[in-house]
Amino acid sequence: MDNKLPRWRRIKTGWLFLLSAALLLSACQPQMASFSSGAPEVGGPAEVAPNPEISTPTPYPTRPMYAPGELVDYIAQTGDTLPSLSARFNTPVDEILEANPFIPKSATTMPPGMPMKIPIYYLPLWGSPYQIIPDSLFVNGPAMVSFDTRAFVAEHPGWLNGYVEYASGANRSAAEIIDLVSLRFSLSPTLFLALVEYHAGGLTQPAPGELERTYPLGYHGAERRGLYRQLLWAANKLNNGYYGWRTTNLLSIEYKDGREERFDPWQNAASVALHYYFNQIMQSDGYLRAIGPDGFAKTYQALFGDPWAQDQPHIPGSLEQPAFTLPFLPGGSWAYTGGPHTGWGSGEPFAALDFAPPSTSSGCVRTDHWATAVAPGVVVRSETGEVVLDLDGDGDERTGWAIFYLHVATDGRAPLGAQLQTGDPVGHPSCEGGNSTGTHVHVARKYNGEWMPAEGTLAFNMEGWVPHNGSLPYLGTLTRGSQVVTACVCSNAASFIAANSH
Repeated sequence: MDNKLPRWRRIKTGWLFLLSAALLLSACQPQMASFSSGAPEVGGPAEVAPNPEISTPTPYPTRPMYAPGELVDYIAQTGDTLPSLSARFNTPVDEILEANPFIPKSATTMPPGMPMKIPIYYLPLWGSPYQIIPDSLFVNGPAMVSFDTRAFVAEHPGWLNGYVEYASGANRSAAEIIDLVSLRFSLSPTLFLALVEYHAGGLTQPAPGELERTYPLGYHGAERRGLYRQLLWAANKLNNGYYGWRTTNLLSIEYKDGREERFDPWQNAASVALHYYFNQIMQSDGYLRAIGPDGFAKTYQALFGDPWAQDQPHIPGSLEQPAFTLPFLPGGSWAYTGGPHTGWGSGEPFAALDFAPPSTSSGCVRTDHWATAVAPGVVVRSETGEVVLDLDGDGDERTGWAIFYLHVATDGRAPLGAQLQTGDPVGHPSCEGGNSTGTHVHVARKYNGEWMPAEGTLAFNMEGWVPHNGSLPYLGTLTRGSQVVTACVCSNAASFIAANSH
């Protein structure tokens, strides 16, 4: 069937499809994609009209009423897994495997570009199939390595050029604010630049109205004044949408008029995230325009060129996690105080786990215990409360596997550039960085800039211990065979876990 998604026509056929299928057949081995480090090609100041005049967009054709179990054509997208496809197409995993016998049951991620047949069980009220930008340009991953936010802002005449605001303990320029939020939430700086341009002409309008400068992303509230706080709000919403789609926690959207719509099963995570974001701040006409080809996509293309021509899928097929240890010394026993919860910010992604060393006192107390490296790597970030360990050794946390540690004490913290082996000290757990009511360390994973949910197909496996979500963030368990450890901030007996002796 014709799936009406013009992006897929750009996918190379023939040998790429055969290669992709071959990669999937070797699912027991991790497959590493190769990337160029080039950023989107940019030129001089773009001619972009902010806040375009609202008009009713042309509706997309509705999908047909499929017969139960009818096979439809699908091209695997970045980050697809069998469970996610099952939820989106409302079909059992076993039926997907039966329709695609070359896919092993042990498959993790699907190779981007691989053709598949999906048995579909129709659900009504599907939304737009139009894809806005690719996932690789949504996350702060390999495609952003060579992008220079400061230089890009400097060559445009808009109000972002010269903007200064006190943010996170220092006076920062607009470019520095964008880079800071991009780094912490792992979202693309080009995404933020295009959003500020779309809403408030940040790159092309030298003299915005007071409202646009105060609330440049259109979310009004005294606690959200200024670029920094607007970006923090937007980053949380964008990540909630993106990872909600990835984990199938978000399959539909409710509009401000009470209507509910199910996301088109062929959609990609970045487009769903933008649908979710724009629905927070726009009424129907503005929302429909923003998610169509004459909305945000047009602004992004005017600034950075065709995003689909620059797509470098950042999650390869058959991705596997390296072997990880627990984040404390062998023979030690620590409390599992936080089940899967956000890597940074609030809400999705549930990428992080919390561990606390044994202590006779509660609260934020000093400890001599060490949080340790779960795998060999180089320290590429070491600042108040934070350490990032880059496992591929290229010195950039936006490429390959990276481990993020939060609440690391300043005293004894591993320095920038340190080469650590498995089990080497990263630092002492503390309450530094972010919000914390007790001494602990927060640990999360990223791959090519994408947060990896702690639970699921690529679970955060440490020495065979696998996390499971609870009914709420921070709840849940770690299991290894018949052993079960239950997360509890109380650090009770049921929450303690022992690291293997080596």
